[in-house]
This record gives sequence, C-alpha cells and structure tokens, in this order.
Amino acid sequence: MPTRPNIVVIVTDQQRSDCIGYANPVLETPYLDDLASRGVKFTRCYTASPSCLPSRAAMMTGMDQWTHGRLGGGAGYDALDFPATLAGELMKAGYHTVSIGKSDQFPRRALYGFYEAVQDSTGRGLWTDYMTWLREQTVGKFGDLDHGLEWNSWMARPSHLPEHLHATHWTVSEAVKFFERRDPTCPFFMWLSFTRPHAPYDPPPVYFDMYKDNPDIPMPPMGDWAAQYDEPMTDTRGWRGRVPDAQVHRTRAAYYGSITFIDHQVGRLLYELSWRERDALRNTFFVFTSDHGDMLGDHCLWRKGYSNDGSSRIPFFLKYPDTWDEERGGSCDEIIEVRDLMPTILDAAGVEIPECVDGKSVLPLARGESTEWRQFLQGEQTRLHGMDHGMQFIVTKQDKLTWFHHTGKERYFNLQDDPQECHDLSADSTARGRIEELRGLLAGVNERRGDPRGQNGQLVVQPNGALLRSPNYAKWKARADARMSL
Repeated sequence: MPTRPNIVVIVTDQQRSDCIGYANPVLETPYLDDLASRGVKFTRCYTASPSCLPSRAAMMTGMDQWTHGRLGGGAGYDALDFPATLAGELMKAGYHTVSIGKSDQFPRRALYGFYEAVQDSTGRGLWTDYMTWLREQTVGKFGDLDHGLEWNSWMARPSHLPEHLHATHWTVSEAVKFFERRDPTCPFFMWLSFTRPHAPYDPPPVYFDMYKDNPDIPMPPMGDWAAQYDEPMTDTRGWRGRVPDAQVHRTRAAYYGSITFIDHQVGRLLYELSWRERDALRNTFFVFTSDHGDMLGDHCLWRKGYSNDGSSRIPFFLKYPDTWDEERGGSCDEIIEVRDLMPTILDAAGVEIPECVDGKSVLPLARGESTEWRQFLQGEQTRLHGMDHGMQFIVTKQDKLTWFHHTGKERYFNLQDDPQECHDLSADSTARGRIEELRGLLAGVNERRGDPRGQNGQLVVQPNGALLRSPNYAKWKARADARMSL
C-alpha cells in the first residue's frame, strides 16, 4: 500500500456557502455532512475573484489572481504555462492524476499535469465528452439543453433526461470507471468537478419535488442599497432585476435539488469505493469546495462575480483519511481562499510546496495549531456586467468594503451585525475611520503589486477601465508560446 494518501477533490460549480446541509437546515446533504463531520469545516472560505476562470486558476496553481494573471471573468483564454500546478506536482511525486468533469482551463484539452481527463462544461457551445456520451446513449435523440433553459438563466424546471443520463450522474460514473483502470501501484489524485448547481437549474424530477413545495426555503434578502436593481426582470439571462416570488422559489428549489442530487452521487461514489477499494478509501484525503457562489436573487442580483457573500463565499471542508490520528468534527473561522487548496493538498501528501505558490496550507489551522494567518482578503472582478460594476473588495471576519474602481463608489457592511449585507454603512459617520483603514489596506495591496489603482497610499479611480489581466498573464503566455514552438 502507498504511504502517501490518495486524494479526492470534489468541486461544485457555483455553490454558495449557506447551501450545504450543515449550514442550512432546509437543505439535505447527508453524505457531505458525514464527510465533514470526520474532518474540519472552514466556515469563512472565499474566492478572491468570484467567477469560474480566475477562481479555478487559483485552485490549480495556488497563486492569487495577480500572480496567475486573470483579474476577473473573460480575462483571456490563452494557453498559459505556469511554473507549477497542483496536478503536475502530484504527478511528479508519483500520483496517478485524473480530472473528471469541469476544468475550465485553456485550451480545453490541455492537461496541466493530469495523466488523463474527461470533460464536461455543459451548455457553453463546447463539445464535451459528456455530450458525446449522451448522444451515443440516446442515438442522438436527446440533447442536454433540450428543456430550453440556458446556461446563465434564472429560470428553473426539472430535467427532461432520466436521472442516469444527467451530467451529475455521468460525472460519478466516470469516476467509477477510473477506479476500474487506475494504476494500483501508486496513489491517485482525482479532481472530481460537477457542472451543477450552476444554471441551468434542472435537477431530476425527484430532487425538484423534494423542495418545490417547501415553505421554509428562504426568500432573498433585500438591502437598503439595492433599490437601483429593483425593477422587473425581462432578460432570461439577466444579472439584475426582480422576478415573481413564485419564480424565485422555483429557482431556489431547483438549486437545492441540484445540490442534493450531487450529494447522493457523492454517496454513490463512496459506496462504489467501499467495496471496490476499501483499503484505498480508508487512506483517502477528501476536500470539498466550490469555485464561487450564486446570488439567487439576493438584493435583486443574479449569477456571480459580486463581492457579496452569496457570490464570493463558498463551502470548504476536508476529511482526513481513516488511517490518520487526527481530531475530527471541528470547525475553523479563519479566512481562507481557494489559493490555499493546492498547498493544503501538497502538505497532506508530503510534497514540497513550490515557491511560486501564494496560498498556505490550512492543515495547521485544522489541527488548532498556533500559526500566523491572514487578517484580511483582497479580491476583485475587473468587469462585472458593464464597467460601472467592476470592483475590488477587502473582507475581514468583521466587515467588508467594496470599492467600484470605475466610479469610486463604495459599499461597507458590518458582517457581525449584518451577515446578509442589507445595510450599507459607507455614509455612516461612525464607520468613517474603519472605512479609511480598509481603503488603506486595499490601496497598499494595489501599490505593492504595481496596480495603478493604488498610488501614494490612496485608491485611484480608473474611469476608462481597470486592468483585466496583470502583467503576469503575458509572462505565462510567453512561456506557453515558447514551449509550443519547440
């Protein structure tokens, strides 16, 4: 048996932190709750750039958004040659590495350190392994989006496909196939990435039915700052606006159902492992997280990309191997970020963490060890549904400041008193000193990294547009171009 643990990272797409069973009494996730109870939950995990591409780049490189180069969604689709990747470091350490599901790396078939990959990015105009499989199973009679819902729509309905043909089921089926063909002489690393609960909100009917009539599903909060967005929604893929309460409930019911469906498929994976590879399962280190959240109508906002907790705060827990002698069932409220995923896994595997990694292993926090940790997190999304909403933010355990870098407008929330971010205190004279302090922190981050948004200790508005990519993007692209020209 290998002495190093096997590793399974389970990543969902667009799952907010308050939408997992142990944080939400309405939502059923028994298998995930059980895994979390045998490890440590991290209750303040954020993504510093809350959209798919930059967040997943941080996961795979351990770099912050300035270092890997993407400062928001749509920040370039070039091949990048990073100095180190999570899968690449584990492959060099002797792991059999596999990626199953969504990767969101470019070009789409680039392996970035995985020996093999099967991919699904449903609904994005890309032909994926899942779509090929679905066509084969249905002799071309069914497509994954034949129900009429779009990839970023707020609309919802049950899937038109039988449960066993849904992308969530396919993802775990591919994981089971991997265990039938993996190299048994070395440990494995599996990146298991679901394309849900991201829209389309389309769980199988049985999972939609679990929640469609549940009156306890919470309705979205409405902040005193959000009246500007409170107008009827007409765009089915819109990012702001009010939709009827019945539609909001239906969307949230489908979102909850999608998460429970994922949970049950995780249970299926654990069952398959328990009889196929019981010893391997006992020596497996699990991490569960998501790339970003989903506003789900909070403050009349939809989709992701915002600094609000609904968009930027995500679930994160780790489950120790049964063979490890560790205390289990605890939780930690320190601020961690998805860049911490790579160093955490390398630490668990006993693999040296490369110098290019900005994140830190959370294992000392999980063990309750005294360690220096970040007091705040800086994040950003350069463009967000138009220039006026591009922003940077600073979040601490107590509060959050969002600065809109094209206009200079701000929002400030006291998260201890106002966890749903309903009361903007940016004009409150009693908060002025604290806001100035947070502005200084944000300006300092910008100035140290050479970002024109910070100069002489002050924030500098960028009315004509802020950086979409940092200079590092060009550096990693040049490395990739040079390698491909050999």
